[in-house]
Amino acid sequence: MIPEEILKEAACLIAGQRAKQHGNYTALHLRIADLWSSYLKYKISPEQVALCMALVKIARDEVGNENPDDAIDAASYVALWGALKSRK
Repeated sequence: MIPEEILKEAACLIAGQRAKQHGNYTALHLRIADLWSSYLKYKISPEQVALCMALVKIARDEVGNENPDDAIDAASYVALWGALKSRK
């Protein structure tokens, strides 16, 4: 895939299928941050959640078999990170 295709697929995920499945990304990342913070006993921000999820996708690529979806998902999480960061 070329970069434009990866970003187009990522945009489709954020605006379409995943939005319907998982709900509002701001509310979701805030909830995940609350849960992780409670478990880790360390304050985690919604922006950190998005970056950590991108790192999960990168780690899967490094350790597992090649999966084109990892790049698309990582790009999606980086886009969400940027959006969450800009809301502050």
